[in-house]
Amino acid sequence: MANKIFIMMIFTAMTVTACKQSGVLSDNPFLQEYNTPFGVPPFEQIKMEHYLPAFEAGIVAQNEEIEAIIHNEESPSFENTIEALEYSGAIVNKVWYVFANAVEIDGTDEMNELSQIMYQKMSQFSDAMMMNQALFQRVKSVYDQRDSLNLNTVQSRLLEETYKSFVRSGANLSAADQTRMKEINERLSQLSLKFENNVRSETNDFMLVIDNKEDLAGLSESFITSMAEEAKGKGLEGKWIVTLDSPSIWPFLQMSSRRDLREKVYTAYLKRGDRDNENDNKQIVSEQTSLRAEKAALLGYPNFAAYILDENMAKTPEAAMNLLQQIWVPALSVAKKELADIKIRMNKDGVEGEPESWDWSYYAEKVRLDKYNLDENMIRPYFQLEDVLQGVFTVANRLYGLEFKPIDSIPLCHPDAVPYEVTEANGEHLGVIYFDFFPRPTKGQGAWMTEYRTQHISAEGEYITPVVSLVLNFTKPSGSEPALLNIDEVSTLFHEFGHGLHGLLSDNRYMSLSGTSVPTDFVELPSQIMENWCMHPEVLKLYAKHYQTGALIPDELVQKIADSRKFNQGFMTTELTAASILDQYYHIRTVQDSAITDVRAFEGNVLSQLGLIRQIPPRYHSTYFKHIFGGGYSARYYSYLWSETLDADAFEAFTEKGIFDQETAASFRKNILEKGGSDEPMTLYKNFRGHEPNIEALLKRRGLL
Repeated sequence: MANKIFIMMIFTAMTVTACKQSGVLSDNPFLQEYNTPFGVPPFEQIKMEHYLPAFEAGIVAQNEEIEAIIHNEESPSFENTIEALEYSGAIVNKVWYVFANAVEIDGTDEMNELSQIMYQKMSQFSDAMMMNQALFQRVKSVYDQRDSLNLNTVQSRLLEETYKSFVRSGANLSAADQTRMKEINERLSQLSLKFENNVRSETNDFMLVIDNKEDLAGLSESFITSMAEEAKGKGLEGKWIVTLDSPSIWPFLQMSSRRDLREKVYTAYLKRGDRDNENDNKQIVSEQTSLRAEKAALLGYPNFAAYILDENMAKTPEAAMNLLQQIWVPALSVAKKELADIKIRMNKDGVEGEPESWDWSYYAEKVRLDKYNLDENMIRPYFQLEDVLQGVFTVANRLYGLEFKPIDSIPLCHPDAVPYEVTEANGEHLGVIYFDFFPRPTKGQGAWMTEYRTQHISAEGEYITPVVSLVLNFTKPSGSEPALLNIDEVSTLFHEFGHGLHGLLSDNRYMSLSGTSVPTDFVELPSQIMENWCMHPEVLKLYAKHYQTGALIPDELVQKIADSRKFNQGFMTTELTAASILDQYYHIRTVQDSAITDVRAFEGNVLSQLGLIRQIPPRYHSTYFKHIFGGGYSARYYSYLWSETLDADAFEAFTEKGIFDQETAASFRKNILEKGGSDEPMTLYKNFRGHEPNIEALLKRRGLL
C-alpha cells in the first residue's frame, strides 16, 4: 500500500527475541505513550538500545492483530479486514518513523551497523505479511465484493490499493516464486543501504586542502571565511578546505579562477562510487538492475519500469519516455547555444581549446554577468536564511492563512533542528514542522521532506496531526556573516516546504492515503509549484532584505533576476532529462538481457545515443545516483519533469487571477493538498485545473520553445 509499512515475520523467532529483551522493554520510549508537547517522539529519551527491542515487540503485536483478522469468524468485510489491517502495526510505525529518519540525519557508524539489521528484518517482515495467503484471501474476498459494498471514494481507494499491494508483492505467486521474491527483496534492501552508505563515505572522504592564498583567486571573502572555518573544524587551522558538500563544491566551481583546482574537485565529485575501492558502487548497480528485472518478471511485467509505472500517473515506460523526448530535443538545442556562449567567454579570458565540464559553472556565471549584470554575490546579501524562511511563511499565510510559531521547549529530532507549531488562521493546531538546515558528516546529502507522524484519524476516531521535517544542506553562517543563500538554495527551501504543506494540510482518514502518499510523478506537484513564488517580483518584495541595512531588494535587482530566470536552462534541463532517461534505460531491461558487466560503458552508450554534449554530465552518474539505487525513485526519476508539467500548467491558474488569489488557493488546497492519495491523481488535478496539463507551459517557462 502506498507508503504504508506492512510488515510481518516468523512468530516464534520474534517472540523469543522479544522475551529475551523484556528487561529493556519496560522503560522503552517507543512502548510508552508519548507524553510530549503535541505528541512528538521523545527524541532525547530514545537510545540506540531501544530501537531493535521495540521493533521486535511491535512485530509480535502486529502479528497478533493479523491473526485476529485471519481468524475472525465473521465473513470478511471492509471494516473487519481492510480497515483492521490499515489500523494495525502502531508500534512498528512508531519505531520505523524515528529510526529511518535517524539513519539519514545522523548516520553514525553505530547507526549504520544497526540499519543493516533493521532493514533486513523490515524486508523479511513485509514480505511475510504481504505473502500471507490466509490474510490475502480475506482481502481478496472483500475486493471481489467491491461493486456491492456501497463504499465511498476514499474507502474504494483504500480497498483497491490494499488489494493491489498484495498482488504486486507476490501474494499470487507459487510457493517457490514467493521464496525467490523474498530473497530478491532482502538482497535489494541490503544493496540499497550499502549504495547509500558508500556515497556518504565517498563524499566525506574527499577534501581539497589549500594552504596557499594565491589558490583562492576568484573566491568571495565570505566563502573564503567559510573554507577557513571548515579547515579549523578539522584541525587544519590556517588552511582552507573544499568538500563535496553542496554549500562547498558549487560556490567553488562557480567562483574559483583556478581551472586545475576546479577540475580536481569536480572530478572527485563525478567519480564517487566509481574508484574501484571498498566504496565502489558499480557491482551494486549491476546486481540491483538484474534483480529488479527478475522481480518484475516474477510478477508478470516485461520489465521493472513497467512494474513501477503501472502505479504512477505515466502508467507505462513509453509514456514517460515520450514526455522526456519532447523535452530533450529543445533542451539540447538550447544547451548547445549556451556552450557556444561559454566557449566565447572562455576564449575571451585567454583560455584556448574546448570548455570542459568543470568550466561550465564558472563561465556560465561570467556570461550571466555579461548579459544581465548579475552574479550570485550581488544577490546573496538579500537572502539571509531567517528572512527567506519568513518569506516562505508569509507565502503560506497569504495563500492558506497559516501561522508559524517557534516552539521553545519540545524534543528535537537533532540538536540542530528548529521546530515550529503550525496553526490555522483561527489558532487551530495543524501540526509541527522541524527544519534541519546545515550539513554535517553524518547527514545525507541533498534536501528532503520527511515525517515523524502522518496525519490520519485513528481507529478510535481521534484526529492525529502530522509531525513534518525538512532536511536541508545550506550554506552555514561564516565569520560575522549569517547564513546567506544562493538562488538554488532559496528555491530548494520553497520546494521542500511545498512537500511540507502537502503533509501538514492533509485531511484524510487513512494514514496510507494521507499527505505525500501519492504516486511519485504526482508528489512533486505541491513542491514544485511552490518554487514559482520564491523569485516572483511581488514575493521578493515581501522577504528579500539586505542582511546589513535591512533595505528591501531594489527594483533594478528584482528586474535582473526576472530577466535571467531562463538563463542556463538548457544546461539544467538537459542534465535532469539525461538522468531521467538513463534511469529508464536501466529499468526497461528484461530478465532475458545479460547482466550489465560494465556500468561505465552502459551509461556512456546511453548518453552517446542521446547525443549529450560531453561538457554536461547527467545530473547524477550511475555510481552516486542515490534516487534510483539508494532511494525510492527507481524508474521514477522522470517524475520531476512530469510533475513540473503539472505545476507549470497549474501555476497559470494563479497567474490568471493573481498569485495570492484566495479562490484559487482554496481550490488547490481542497483538491490537491488535502486529498493525498484518496483518489486518482489525474482526477484530483482536473478537479483543480478543469483540464489535463499541457507540456507547452513547461517549455515556455524554461525558455525552450
